[in-house]
Amino acid sequence: MTLSIVLVFIVILCAVVLFATEKLSVDLVAITVMATLLTLGIITPTEAISGFSNQATVTVAAMFVISAALFKTGAVNYLGKITSDVFKKNYWFGLVTVMIAVGFFSAFINNTPVVAIFIPILLGVANDIHASPSKLLMPLSFASMFGGVCTLLGSSTNILVSSIAVDLKQPAFSMFEFAPLGLIMFAIGTTYMLTIGIRLIPDRRSEGGLISTFRLREYITEIVLLEDSKSAGKTIKDAPLVKDIDITIIEIQRGEDFKAVPSPDFVLKAGDVLRVRCDLEKLNKIQEQEGVMFKPQYKWRDSDFDTDEMKLVEVVIAPNTEFVGKSLQQLSFRERFGATVLALRHRGRLLIEKISDTKLDAGDALLLEVRTTRYNQLRKNQAFVVISEIEQPRYRKSKLIPALLIVLGVILVATFNILPIVASAVIGAVLLILVGSLTMEEAYQAIEWRIIFLLAGILTLGVALEKTGGAELISKSVFSNVEAWLGLVALVSVFYLMTSVLTEVMSNNATGALLAPIAIATANSLGVSPRPFLVAVMFAASASFMTPVGYQTNTLIYGPGQYKFADFLKVGTPLNIIFWLTATFLIPVFWSFDK
Repeated sequence: MTLSIVLVFIVILCAVVLFATEKLSVDLVAITVMATLLTLGIITPTEAISGFSNQATVTVAAMFVISAALFKTGAVNYLGKITSDVFKKNYWFGLVTVMIAVGFFSAFINNTPVVAIFIPILLGVANDIHASPSKLLMPLSFASMFGGVCTLLGSSTNILVSSIAVDLKQPAFSMFEFAPLGLIMFAIGTTYMLTIGIRLIPDRRSEGGLISTFRLREYITEIVLLEDSKSAGKTIKDAPLVKDIDITIIEIQRGEDFKAVPSPDFVLKAGDVLRVRCDLEKLNKIQEQEGVMFKPQYKWRDSDFDTDEMKLVEVVIAPNTEFVGKSLQQLSFRERFGATVLALRHRGRLLIEKISDTKLDAGDALLLEVRTTRYNQLRKNQAFVVISEIEQPRYRKSKLIPALLIVLGVILVATFNILPIVASAVIGAVLLILVGSLTMEEAYQAIEWRIIFLLAGILTLGVALEKTGGAELISKSVFSNVEAWLGLVALVSVFYLMTSVLTEVMSNNATGALLAPIAIATANSLGVSPRPFLVAVMFAASASFMTPVGYQTNTLIYGPGQYKFADFLKVGTPLNIIFWLTATFLIPVFWSFDK
């Protein structure tokens, strides 16, 4: 073992820890890995930045644009409305329809926005048919993963691993090479969710409006400032009510006028009626203050917060955005968006108090009261997914047919090897912009740059492992022994299991970039084809059911479904085991070990 190999192993260990603990964002970890390997002299400057021009990185960027074009034409939303109508006729047929529809789209485009569109649709359906949304959202997320393993374009990890294989002198994977096994997995997964999984999902989210769902009725009250109030004549930020008791003023009524989401510099006056959010302890402190009178208690409803000036909305923090890891205070949230956070569902817990200092996670659900004039600004921000209402943006319906034909062309050109997948994806993205399916500015906004930087940075890990001989060392010292003891089929099983476990605690792309070179080195040392091992890595990295953080779509439904971490373990663990056993026995059937 050389010093270079030791240093690479140390970098990998540190990266895994940082990915698992989420102390830093995943893209920053990836770029830090690249910079560290460059500083240590393990990779050259050319190798360090090669990830930005890698086929996988460019293909994924182009696919983001292609996905956005389909959404702008209303294709996915239209299908979502159809499934909504089916649900109202028959619950089980509706659930099957949703899973098939989401799986189909996820086989060809980015599944995160697909799930984001279906969340408010299914929340509305659940309310209409008096079903628990938690019973619908987990099958939705899992179905997107089932679809992702059916094609090369179904997952960025598939594209990444295929690109690594090409870089290491292996043949690329074809568009539908995964389809036979992927469809079997889809059928098994759907059957499991419809028969066993759905019975294991608890009824988490109750029926009713947002105020009821977030249990806010006992936390909201109205008080009147009297003439002798110590807060009268002071700005909100300097008022004793706010400074000493730390209440949140949601709205102020002054005569016939209403002030929604008042700024900290707003001056309070005697006679003002303040709608405030606070707990019982703070209510008792307010009662002790002179110059404050409580209005009669009232049973609050959503309509009390949905007025001409205000909107009550529920949003989810999207994965891989600037808000992750920052508090509302750090973001100057109230001033920036003209919105008050009434409640926060964070890591499975409902928070009403001490919200402003809580560091946000992807998947957190926020109940907001936002000024109507600022709502569009909030809705268009990619850090949020608005899930409390089905948005009705202006779709470019006249561009639907051209967009579908271009996407079909991308798939066919790649399928028949007329052009490499990276070429067909880039050409398709350019054509979609030229025909007006989306603008150039929308194309820039559609690309998830954090994912691009993650891919570009993490690819250097594979380069370092291969260049230093680290991948070969691991393959000979660990995996060759496994093969000698148990055989090649067992080795496929080990690769799948290892990938599955790592994907639950760190990025699936990082897992793929780490294990793909090792899989190829292992196959070379054994004199067999690396294809079965690479497929095991691909399928396992895209089938992460056991945690809400293992895959982006799970993260997205975590808050809206009001799930607990244990819910994913309960439902996802048996499914992970079923997929593992299925892959172990069927991958060698579809992909031979012979070179």
